[in-house]
Amino acid sequence: MSRRVLVTGGAGFVGSHAVRALLERGYAVEIVDDLSEGHREAVPRDVALHVYDIADRGRMDALLGARRFDGVLHFAARCYVGESVREPGAYYRANVARTVELLEALRAAKVTAFVFSSSCATYGDPVRTPMDEEHPQRPINPYGRSKLFVEQILADYARAHGLRSACLRYFNAAGAHASGSIGEHHDPETHLIPLAIQAAQGLKPGLQVFGDDYPTRDGTCVRDYVHVSDLAEAHLLALEAITAHEPGQRAWNLGTGVGSSVREVIRTVEEVSGLRVPFRIAPRRLGDPPELVADGSRAARELGWKPRYASLRAVVETAWAWHRSHPRGYSEGLR
Repeated sequence: MSRRVLVTGGAGFVGSHAVRALLERGYAVEIVDDLSEGHREAVPRDVALHVYDIADRGRMDALLGARRFDGVLHFAARCYVGESVREPGAYYRANVARTVELLEALRAAKVTAFVFSSSCATYGDPVRTPMDEEHPQRPINPYGRSKLFVEQILADYARAHGLRSACLRYFNAAGAHASGSIGEHHDPETHLIPLAIQAAQGLKPGLQVFGDDYPTRDGTCVRDYVHVSDLAEAHLLALEAITAHEPGQRAWNLGTGVGSSVREVIRTVEEVSGLRVPFRIAPRRLGDPPELVADGSRAARELGWKPRYASLRAVVETAWAWHRSHPRGYSEGLR
């Protein structure tokens, strides 16, 4: 019998790619997603999609009581840093309180394997780069704090209830599925690669580059762009790893270890698309560190995880293929 996995937020960007990876590996998959951030079109037609809030204990208890799940991949969350500063309460409700309700439902159903979509935002401003898992965790916004709170809660659940959990701290998720059938569609869009592509397509006004006077090689911010399918693969490896180990909480960084500047991203989008990316320099944004790059050696060593899309160009090529066939995301394009 196939192992059965519940994916919360499985209609979202990273979650939908994890669903595809699970199916390719022979898992049975079900999704809970209220579609506030996700897209029904991102869900394969033969996968059960339950459209409700993960904090709805009545429905969650009924689902978890109807069949046995071997583990949970938890993606359901709000994920806009700026919005979290303006509306911290919404982030603590969505990302912390709802996760506690989910954990209580899982405890009642005796589901003990839990993979959490965390973030490098738990580290805050870097004191060193590349950043390893021992880097101090001092988040500078409510989004990062909400992710760190859940990590701490998972450690408590391991001690109290024997939960096996993995916290996957990823850096800048990017790209799209190799099939071109699913990709990145946020509203509003805040990520650099899709914004640059949309600017090149003429779908957005010129791109804003926030600051060109940072202490980096070309003055613009440097980030570690990790392909969404590589992230999905890491979630499967983490699920397998924690299932085979004693109860406890473990954490792994997910990144390529290579940083790319904003100007390098713009140049790569232009090379891949053959189009010009119009942009202008704007003032720095408050709280933007000059450089965020992962030390992913622990994931390589302990999970055997190695990104297949190791170059920025490879990541951008898949993103361009998705946006070219879906110029307005899931609201317009080819399934």
